Amino acid sequence: QVQLVESGGGLVQPGSSLRLSCAASGFTFRTFGMAWFRQAPGKERELVATISTGSTTYYADSVKGRFTISRDNAKNTVYLQMNTLKPADTAVYYCNTMTYWGQGTQVTVSS
Repeated sequence: QVQLVESGGGLVQPGSSLRLSCAASGFTFRTFGMAWFRQAPGKERELVATISTGSTTYYADSVKGRFTISRDNAKNTVYLQMNTLKPADTAVYYCNTMTYWGQGTQVTVSS
């Protein structure tokens, strides 16, 4: 069965960096696009970034220039490098492909 397991979240100060990882299994990873979403308290889940099978990327305006999505098909893993983090980036971050979701990893940006 499809499994997506996120890791790498934590509590950091504004301006810091974090790298999230999503380890995928149960499907042919290299043949599917991947995405990161996030959900802040009291808000709807929103798309953060996507990466296609050919590594074409898309970013939400709110993270463009600060976040980078990438994939390693040999490791069945998708990453989200987050730089210059802001308090507004505080959310649970979810990995997604097709109709499948990971359990989420908490990112908290606070001084």
